[in-house]
Amino acid sequence: MKVISEEEQKAHYSAVLRGGLIGGTITGALGVTGAILAARRWAGFRTLTIQFRTFLVTSAATAGAVITAERYSINFQRAKDPTYGFKGQAKIDDEAYRSQEGNWKRFVDYCRENRYTIVGLGWVASMAMAFTLVSRNRYLTTSQKLVQARVYAQGLTLALILAAGAFETADAKSGKGRWESVMVVDPDDPTHKHMIEKRVHKEEYEGQDLWKDMVAAEERRIAAKNGDASAASPKGKAANGKDAVAPPTN
Repeated sequence: MKVISEEEQKAHYSAVLRGGLIGGTITGALGVTGAILAARRWAGFRTLTIQFRTFLVTSAATAGAVITAERYSINFQRAKDPTYGFKGQAKIDDEAYRSQEGNWKRFVDYCRENRYTIVGLGWVASMAMAFTLVSRNRYLTTSQKLVQARVYAQGLTLALILAAGAFETADAKSGKGRWESVMVVDPDDPTHKHMIEKRVHKEEYEGQDLWKDMVAAEERRIAAKNGDASAASPKGKAANGKDAVAPPTN
């Protein structure tokens, strides 16, 4: 982020510091609570040294402080950015197309766009579920339970990776993700009922096609200005049948 003035720099620093304190306090409290509950319930946690328990709590507090401070910094930048929230024509066309899709199509598109996030979260969730199921076996040690839970989790993660790879291959073959053919309302139809096919560019980040909209708007402004100038000129008036002088008669 480009900080222009000293006042903005101080405001940005205050926002980041406030976010870090809030996030660190909340996650630190959660870490202490989790450590107390874990010490009461699991004997394995009670065998850990005080230094290692402190490391776990401070790590949670540090991670929460860093993440929250970054979010406050991003929100500060967005508040100072006049183009934030601007929707280009490609974004408008894409939203109009998505509003006409069914729930299943939206679900598939969401999984397609967030496939790698789903793979990561799926591994964490499968690891937790597998460890919960394996922990019921009282004849296994903690290390054996972790190994067995990891084997189960890797099976589900492999299935998710294969599904993500199938999405990636299909997108590469069809070119989906960069350009898409969508059905939009015909702008020349006064009833707004006729749909036409339009190929739109899918923005990889917000405002990517902003320059295209600006160029198109400037071209329309220049065309309208030239049209008004030609209509106001004598040649334009004569061509339109206005102020035309009749030829002399002999």
